[in-house]
Amino acid sequence: MNKNTIVAALLPACLLLCIALLGTSCANIIPPTGGPKDTLPPVLIVATPADSSLHFNVKKITLNFDEYVTADNPTENVVIWPNPVVQPEITSKLRTVTIKLKDTLEPNMTYTINFGKSLKDINEGNADSAFRYVFSTGTRLDDNKLNGKVLLAQSGKVDSTLIVVLQRNLNDTAIKKLPPRYYTKLDSKGNFYFYNLPTDSFNVFALPNDYTKRYDDSTKLFAFLNHPVYLNDTTSAVTLYAYAEFKAEEKKTTLPNTNDNVPRKGAKKIEDSTLKMTNSLESERQDFLGNLVLTFSDTLKTVDSTKIRFTDTNYVGLPGMRLTLDSTATRLIVSYPWKPNTAYALTIDSNAVADSSGRILETNDTLQFTTMKESDYGSIRLRFQNLDTALHPVLQILQNDEIIEAISLTSYEWYRKFFRPGEYDLRMLYDTNRNGVWDPGSYNEKKQPEIVRSVTTKEGGKISVKANLDRVYNITL
Repeated sequence: MNKNTIVAALLPACLLLCIALLGTSCANIIPPTGGPKDTLPPVLIVATPADSSLHFNVKKITLNFDEYVTADNPTENVVIWPNPVVQPEITSKLRTVTIKLKDTLEPNMTYTINFGKSLKDINEGNADSAFRYVFSTGTRLDDNKLNGKVLLAQSGKVDSTLIVVLQRNLNDTAIKKLPPRYYTKLDSKGNFYFYNLPTDSFNVFALPNDYTKRYDDSTKLFAFLNHPVYLNDTTSAVTLYAYAEFKAEEKKTTLPNTNDNVPRKGAKKIEDSTLKMTNSLESERQDFLGNLVLTFSDTLKTVDSTKIRFTDTNYVGLPGMRLTLDSTATRLIVSYPWKPNTAYALTIDSNAVADSSGRILETNDTLQFTTMKESDYGSIRLRFQNLDTALHPVLQILQNDEIIEAISLTSYEWYRKFFRPGEYDLRMLYDTNRNGVWDPGSYNEKKQPEIVRSVTTKEGGKISVKANLDRVYNITL
């Protein structure tokens, strides 16, 4: 066999071996990771005219950045001080943001364009919420600042949808009639910031960021300072407490009257012919610290207490039971000085209650239940530091944002031997008029709302009550 014949015979085998080795090595190649994720917002490279320009008199501003950018929803996100009557046109293309001013600029005025969450990079959406462009039509830039916080007076929480408004017109009706020249949004913690403000006096308000941005409805959340703030280089931070003076009435929806409401032969009746009743028992067990509540499917017109009998399990009557119909007339509250781990029975005749249509219960009903044991509860002791009893503090205990109990405090320690197990939040109401409940303010009467503050333990967060355990919490106010 000659040399050429040998090479020709081995060539296919060599090619197959090379392909196999190449495939194996390719399978082990690790692709590049692409580096760390970009978390930085766009950086301004050049502005035309330059930021902080004086004697400003042009209608177009261009901002060039170090990466591709977008001006996201500028109508909603960009805020300008003082607020122009005609809003500018703000567009973005590649690395450039263009601002075309549509309104006539006022003489000797400092303007601030706050981009908020609008200015973002294209790839990751990183926003520089502090980015702003400032210029003056006069010979100097105003440089006064005002910052502060807005809290909901009734809960001590934050509503970041509110805005803070400054009114240079100090007339009391200005916030009701005039559009704001200066306003800013809150951050997620309720803080607000104004920059480059003139040296002058301003009334300070907080209200919803709606179309009017005025206090034209007393059911709106609203806050005000009692006195104007004079802005200079020593102005301190302020805190506003927002409240709704009156509750908005719930709108009732009326369904259209159609032929579908006409009963047809063989059709099931749309409206039940009897009242339905549920109760607050938990697996036939009653909390001996609370009331038994009977809830009905419709408003009650009559309650005949003689047809509701409260007894022991031998059906021997027990004195002292009290029945109360709540304000909605749909809940009947059964009050009694319950004893722990004791069996009771409540018998309700079908005609003991009736609604305005004369509907009654379908049948007589007997509820047999037992109260909980003492060991089903925990005890709790709260010790307060820096408690000022002269402010008439009322401790509010909450679960799922609902006030479970409100206790007027007269000493630095509060103890409860039996308390339902669970996780609870604490708040402190400073009850100015000593009526035990929170009261809103009134702008017309220049009356601030009562203040409620969130309370946390030294361990932080909620208090936890566990069955058959004693818990002590130290709280610094």
